[in-house]
Amino acid sequence: MNTMNVGIACDHGGFELKNILLPFLLAHNFEIKDFGAFELNSADDFPDFVIPLAKAVAQKNVDRGIAICGSGVGAAVAANKIAGVRAALINEHFSAHQGVEDDDMNLICLGGRVTGFAAAEELIMAFLNANYRGEERFERRLQKIKALETDNG
Repeated sequence: MNTMNVGIACDHGGFELKNILLPFLLAHNFEIKDFGAFELNSADDFPDFVIPLAKAVAQKNVDRGIAICGSGVGAAVAANKIAGVRAALINEHFSAHQGVEDDDMNLICLGGRVTGFAAAEELIMAFLNANYRGEERFERRLQKIKALETDNG
């Protein structure tokens, strides 16, 4: 049984994909914290949902995060403004797991208007099943990134 706690957030551009992913994630025994949107509203703004998710990831209130907007770009931009979050827009399998293994990525961003449902499920499983390897070279790089968050370079 999986005990990973996963946060998920979307705006109107990711609403349909999020609602398909929720039962998929629950069927794979992930604990889910849904940050919204909870209704389809074409006037909503992705930061209103992605930022609370990113803060939860940074504060370790959830283990990993999934953010979905129309293209995934805005979600990635917003999430990466939160110290402690390492988010990336992912469109293919290799980066979905390699981002975690080498870069300790903790939030995946997807485009609800560009990522097919089956592809999204595959990318999310690769992301959630990957583990940070913590090798010296990866840790050295990660510390350089973390230093930017504390002293702005």
